[in-house]
Amino acid sequence: MTQLRALLAQAPLSVDSRLPPERDLCQQLGVSRGELRKALATLEAEGQLWRHVGKGTFIGSRPTESLADLSVTTSRTNPAEVMQTRLLIEPEIARVAALNATAADIAEMRTCMARSRSAATWRQYESWDNRLHRLIAESTRNTLLLAMFDTLNAVRRAVVWGRLRVNRTKPDPGHHSYAEHEEVVAAIADRDMDRAARMMRQHLQTVERKLLNQQQ
Repeated sequence: MTQLRALLAQAPLSVDSRLPPERDLCQQLGVSRGELRKALATLEAEGQLWRHVGKGTFIGSRPTESLADLSVTTSRTNPAEVMQTRLLIEPEIARVAALNATAADIAEMRTCMARSRSAATWRQYESWDNRLHRLIAESTRNTLLLAMFDTLNAVRRAVVWGRLRVNRTKPDPGHHSYAEHEEVVAAIADRDMDRAARMMRQHLQTVERKLLNQQQ
């Protein structure tokens, strides 16, 4: 598991990139096929990977297949529309998460935040940021909300993924999302539904402002 996490953190792969075949990974990591498959299953459950029989293993969460062709939607939308949609949906997801999240969910959210703070690259940060937002959606215990989040997230990654990067290798120590994520998760842990929605909205408004300023 440790070797595979290190590989994902260091390899020059982006979200939706395909990993090498299992045989090659076993040789590269020095592990057995059984050990590798156990690690892959764990990371898949965390939303770090997804697997498609006959096609391979890919970085990121499994794409939602509820839309026939997301590429059509992606080609017709833009970063401003993506952020408008996030602002409509994700604060309400945070509100429901404050009602339904378990102690284990909240502990994992805090782990994601800690990992994002220690990220050595933007890609590592984005992976943990994506995991945190999806975990909040999972914590709603609402299958339809999660499917809507996954669809939105798939479009978001295609349209705006990486656009917030500047000419640095990783986020600054004072990156705005760190404190904003803390506020969101604290509200969820306190079961404060209104504050969770409000903090998520404020976080996304900051993201929107920084994103759209770079589009000008």
